[in-house]
Amino acid sequence: MGMDMEMAAKEKKREKETLRMELESRSENEEFARVAVAMFMSRMDPTMEEMEDVKTAVSEAVTNGVIHGYAGGEGIIYIEVTIEGRELAVVVKDTGAGIPDVKKAMEPMYTTDTTGERSGMGFSFMEAFMDQVEVVSAPGEGTRVTMRKQIGR
Repeated sequence: MGMDMEMAAKEKKREKETLRMELESRSENEEFARVAVAMFMSRMDPTMEEMEDVKTAVSEAVTNGVIHGYAGGEGIIYIEVTIEGRELAVVVKDTGAGIPDVKKAMEPMYTTDTTGERSGMGFSFMEAFMDQVEVVSAPGEGTRVTMRKQIGR
């Protein structure tokens, strides 16, 4: 009996689970996105530090979509969170302005903001808190940020 239970537990771990959300592009939805992703990943039994890392990365990605993707205007931020084994993958997508030069945009301190309110550290924070960050973007088509992190090493 013990062996069957163990096999069932292993099978359960391998299952892929996905959460999909569409949020209006408003700064107040950034907090909702953080909390929803944190609640979903809690089933992976993350440490507090892992939880905070992911919440920070999600905040940065959603904020980028609201501020840069839609320039504070109307639009939808699409979020897809996938748990597969020990890997958490978070995709944050917008269909806004897009990024002309992704490589440049990902440089620390780089910002298109002229008000001096933004640090230009969004992507740097995402890279610091997640294991892998991939950004795909095209001007006029929007941006997709895919972030991955191993939980519970």
